[in-house]
Amino acid sequence: MSTPSPVIPPALAKRDLLQAPEVDELANLFRVLASDTRLSILHAIARAGEASVSAIAAEVGASSQGVSNHLQRMADQKIVATRRDGNRIYYRLIDPCVGGLIELGLCLLGHDPDCSV
Repeated sequence: MSTPSPVIPPALAKRDLLQAPEVDELANLFRVLASDTRLSILHAIARAGEASVSAIAAEVGASSQGVSNHLQRMADQKIVATRRDGNRIYYRLIDPCVGGLIELGLCLLGHDPDCSV
């Protein structure tokens, strides 16, 4: 076995090789996140804590229908959840890893000077 690398999390190095269905679920998750609009939507929700479709649409410069469709895909992956207040539906992040994943992506791109990755 090779020497552990400081850039590979120990738990990942010890994990058995990914197999279906886990690898399929992971690929589906990354496909959902691989959208500039969805990443903007997630960031808008993260900044607000909770937001309606119309507020998110205004923030990201997209149509309410388009945002609603993106949010449905993310709800299917259990990334966001809803709360109804009268006729309005509010979205919030429910996956505690999503914010960290976006931050890690910014770190990898060199957009976070405090990043230690």
